[in-house]
Amino acid sequence: MERGNLPADVTGFVGRRAELKEVRRLLGRARLVTLTGVAGVGKTRLAMRAAYSARRAFDDGVFFVDLSTLHDPGLIETAIADAMRLTDQTARTDEEVLTAHLAGKRLLLVLDGTEHLVGRCAQLAELLLRRSPGLKILVAGRQALEIEGEHLLPVPSLTLSDAVALLADRALAATGAFAVTAENEALVRKLCLRLDRIPLAIELAAVRLRALSVEEVVEGLDHRFKLLDLGSRAGGPRHQTLRAAIGWSHELSTPDERLLWARLSVFSGGFGLVAAESVCSGGRLSRAAIVDLVGALVDKSILIREEREEGVRYSLIDSVREYGAEWLGRLGAAEADALRARHTDFYLRLARANEADWFGPRQQAIFSSTRAELGNLRAAFERCLDAHEQALDMAATLWFYWVGCGQLREGRHWLGRALSAAPEPTSARMRALWVAGYVCVLIGESDSGTRFLEECRDHGDQRAVAYAVHRLGCAALIADEHDRAVPLFTEAVERYAKLGVLECNVLMACVELAIVLAFRGELDSCAELCDQVRDRCERVGEQWVLSYVDYVEAYAAWAKGARGRALSLALRSLRVSHRFHDLVGIVLSVELVALLRAEAGEPEVAAVLQGAAGTIWRSVGPLLFDSRHFNRPHLICAERAERELGGRVYAAAYARGRRLGLDEAVSAAAGGREPRAELPLTRREWEVAQLVAGGLSNREMAEQLVLSKRTVDAHVEHILDKLGFSSRAQIAAWVTSLPS
Repeated sequence: MERGNLPADVTGFVGRRAELKEVRRLLGRARLVTLTGVAGVGKTRLAMRAAYSARRAFDDGVFFVDLSTLHDPGLIETAIADAMRLTDQTARTDEEVLTAHLAGKRLLLVLDGTEHLVGRCAQLAELLLRRSPGLKILVAGRQALEIEGEHLLPVPSLTLSDAVALLADRALAATGAFAVTAENEALVRKLCLRLDRIPLAIELAAVRLRALSVEEVVEGLDHRFKLLDLGSRAGGPRHQTLRAAIGWSHELSTPDERLLWARLSVFSGGFGLVAAESVCSGGRLSRAAIVDLVGALVDKSILIREEREEGVRYSLIDSVREYGAEWLGRLGAAEADALRARHTDFYLRLARANEADWFGPRQQAIFSSTRAELGNLRAAFERCLDAHEQALDMAATLWFYWVGCGQLREGRHWLGRALSAAPEPTSARMRALWVAGYVCVLIGESDSGTRFLEECRDHGDQRAVAYAVHRLGCAALIADEHDRAVPLFTEAVERYAKLGVLECNVLMACVELAIVLAFRGELDSCAELCDQVRDRCERVGEQWVLSYVDYVEAYAAWAKGARGRALSLALRSLRVSHRFHDLVGIVLSVELVALLRAEAGEPEVAAVLQGAAGTIWRSVGPLLFDSRHFNRPHLICAERAERELGGRVYAAAYARGRRLGLDEAVSAAAGGREPRAELPLTRREWEVAQLVAGGLSNREMAEQLVLSKRTVDAHVEHILDKLGFSSRAQIAAWVTSLPS
């Protein structure tokens, strides 16, 4: 739904002209290209730069997926979907979600760090390439996928001139004054040769030039190689070179820095300072010492420091983390087990703290924090599976992230595994059951959801029963069974009140009851209930539930004919839902805004928004939950817009909306405008589309554009595919409907 996510290049790219040219050549003729090579040789950087340089050839974007910290092969599809912001809340399998989205797209997928998941990556790549003709995949890993159609490009060390340029660039950044001169050039070249011209080894050595001369760095490396010669030579010479460079950085670190380095290897996907202090302190490393030790490891280029939305984050390059993990293993099983237990405990406590704070003013910060720590939460959950209660606890505690932040599919995955591992009727299982039931209801697995909720209702304590009754009410609401939903919501609210519980779920029960009242036309009762919930939300600074209050009040205002107020409320709901990436909230608001635009005399904008909503619904579940009441604004809008525009123009505008990314759809709804309509087509395709609208045949177009008829045929097919059309007449209608 987005058009690319390539990370920014923060340190500059040096050399690799020949390799870049070869990658571009291979991508031009093949659909699967794999860059292989030893750790530290620069596969990731080369893949990212090659993808960036080729981006204009992929109209639907270039997406980078880091798999290096993923341990569960079952989450590869989820990681790809996350990178593409393809949050899906349906009952479809992950494979179905990806293949449905990629169908008809011209897109490049970059998979990095695949070596530990190579079997599943190979299966998935083969499937996606077979079902998505416009897809190409660029892989960076230490071994090939070994599937049909794969083109391999072994990544060599840098040329000597590029290696010298890289050393000079990184040394200047580290020292502020380094330069290659006539006096030191021979030693610089010797140093680069000694490092086998491996980029990561060169970058680590460059940091040494803060305190040492080039000659001293060469001598230090010679000493490291002598030590390696006395030990194992497994792994080949370039592998040994990188180990020598990393090992020397390790040797030059203080004992406390080495210990912290080893302990930091437990993190997956980065960490913050508080996490490092909590997990890695103990023994001779005091909590107060961690901040200075982290700073020292950053200065030595062992740790990477990055400013992020949620604050400063630190991470270890894969090879450096692996080296630290080896040293952690040498410290003994007791040390390693205790460290992993502290890591698991920290992230379980973080999940609980974030859940407790979710009902309050910090929801946006909690969303960002949970998203940033997902790699560590996944790693902790994997360890929890052997301790059943902890796994159930963590999977259920993160309900706010699964439901409120558009991650229902991953939540279903976690909850399913935890419940399967722990069938005993404990309180932890009861809690996980109502969360699983809630998730299943929202993604369309109504039978499974009802089964989970009824088990919870029949065997849970009073609190679990309240949640189960509430979510059974949700199932009834979505099924249009309002006579059943109202007493269930009412009972749930009464149970919550008796228990003295007040949090987001409690208020959502009131909001969902208000939705039923609005659908029934009981608008005064609906408004009274919404006022009560709004007051409670505003008192504590809560935003997520409030976005649904805004939606319900917008619907009620529309039903009363107060269109200006309805639009204001719907747009406010949309902005907050978008901030949390809550697809249900987003798409409901977009549907209502579309209707309001149609009634305000903007039928074409309404049709575009309906097309955008249609794309989002593919990730949410059945269109409008297959509910005639949720569907009412959509049907009224479609009938009005199509009547005013005519069928062909409506279909063309709807098709333009289908092409919008999520952010573009929200922007179009907020401003009443869509991005420039020609964006989906290349310049040549736009020329062809205009000639189609002019009534020319493919042969006539070929003569006018001085192209072969076969090339024009291909352009027309691409246009039909991109716009979701099936005929030339639809192309002509689309072109003539565009503003001049």
